[in-house]
Amino acid sequence: MLKVVLFDFNGVIINDESIHQELIEDILLGENLTPKAYEFQELCLGRSDRTCLRDILARRSRIVSDDYLTKLIQKKSISYLEKLEKLEKLPIYSGLETCLEKVKNKGLRIGLVTGALRSEVDFILQRSVLTRYFEIIVTGEEINNSKPNPEGYLLAVERFNRLDFNLRLQPTECLVIEDSPAGIEAAKRAKMQVVGIANTYPFHFMQRLSNWAIDYLKDLELERIETVFNRSST
Repeated sequence: MLKVVLFDFNGVIINDESIHQELIEDILLGENLTPKAYEFQELCLGRSDRTCLRDILARRSRIVSDDYLTKLIQKKSISYLEKLEKLEKLPIYSGLETCLEKVKNKGLRIGLVTGALRSEVDFILQRSVLTRYFEIIVTGEEINNSKPNPEGYLLAVERFNRLDFNLRLQPTECLVIEDSPAGIEAAKRAKMQVVGIANTYPFHFMQRLSNWAIDYLKDLELERIETVFNRSST
């Protein structure tokens, strides 16, 4: 049966991909490299900044140390938070809080799994007054392998079970909401079912990759999804 709903962050909770792309391009320019728009989509969407920057630099024959990557990531994070602080209103996706309330009212637990840094996640959730919905949060610093590796989602299951021993959560009892191919693959490799939301890629693309596809968070039909979970558990 369905017990937990796990949300991705960038592209599901906050509409900030354009900000991330701009900041990645700034870093590349600082490295005397010409940004290429398709590289961001191919190597960065759904992945952690460390994986994104490492792969872009490697493609340009730049092999850098972990310490150097960490400095680049810290620089980007500072700029990211500065940009958000200047915004009068954060670009939180419409219908998010209503969706979270719906999930909570169904008696389902809620978690978050992202490659973003904890400082960025905390800032956004606190400013948007959404922290209270998420029982567990897995961020990029806590995992060795970025999506599409399933490590983050499996760690979320482990944390829920540490939080509540009686829950005895299995990956097959989790529903994931994702917006990118890398995120969807990570969830499926963790043996979880996925709702693909068409915030970053077209609906028909999400439909091909996911168990369910929606245009907006308000379209999430938990009752229908729960029926499928319950049917598969009998």
